[in-house]
Amino acid sequence: MSLLWLVSVIWAFSFGLIKVYMVGVNPYYLSFLRLGLSLLFFLPFLRSGSLNKSSFLKYLGLGSLQFGFMYIFYLQAFIYLPAWQIALFTITTPIYVTLINDLFVKKFHWKNMLAALLSFAGAYIIKLPAEEMQLFLTGFILVQLSNISFAIGQIGYKYLSDKEKIKKDKEVFAVMYLGGVLITLIGAIIFTGDVDYHLRPAQVGVVLYLGIVASGICFFLWNLGGRKTSAAGLAIMNNMKIPLAILASVIVFKESLEPIRFLVGSLLISLGFLTMIRKSDKDSGKNT
Repeated sequence: MSLLWLVSVIWAFSFGLIKVYMVGVNPYYLSFLRLGLSLLFFLPFLRSGSLNKSSFLKYLGLGSLQFGFMYIFYLQAFIYLPAWQIALFTITTPIYVTLINDLFVKKFHWKNMLAALLSFAGAYIIKLPAEEMQLFLTGFILVQLSNISFAIGQIGYKYLSDKEKIKKDKEVFAVMYLGGVLITLIGAIIFTGDVDYHLRPAQVGVVLYLGIVASGICFFLWNLGGRKTSAAGLAIMNNMKIPLAILASVIVFKESLEPIRFLVGSLLISLGFLTMIRKSDKDSGKNT
């Protein structure tokens, strides 16, 4: 669990850094750069010989979802929303983590759906002014698609690695990043068009930090910690970065929010989150 806490603190500052320094950089191009650096960092540890063809393709597919599609949706959302809202709307990730885990164990908990509906209602209240509703909805949907991709990857990695009895996660993690790189490369080739690939010195520094630390090292530590944590615990830890990220975006990066809307909407979202936690606690009690 300590690994998940460490990563949450580091990730809290990524939202503001992207919004402040990477505005105007094509999301597909930025996704490719981040994951390309992550791949290069973990290539020396790769031991692909320990995986058969089927397992290799499964890790490749999980990486394309958890990293590739997740980043494409996530970084595009910065075009439509301020960083603190993107951070807040990742609060639905634990709900998706739990729902996807329900699919793996072939059980369904209706309270998870109630939690999702309450979270969506809270997000609606926090929305931007009515004239910007289309921008808000586009950004919100992109964040949800990102959350779903990230959730599938987390649960999939946890179950696949346990099944494959992977002892050293670092030896297969480059395959995950390769999957993400391939997806973002295809997106960059198809959708970037006439893109200015030049980055300012400050942007180069941010990309290096995001690619090697926030993506490369932190995703590895997150998935490693996730393997040692229950699905319910992993779901809950997905939200620990949110209050830190909102504080960083508002205080450090000087973004603004409407306090009343924020408080009311956050209350509804928190009710949805607490609904899920209570259900998880009861389930844990039954299993002891």
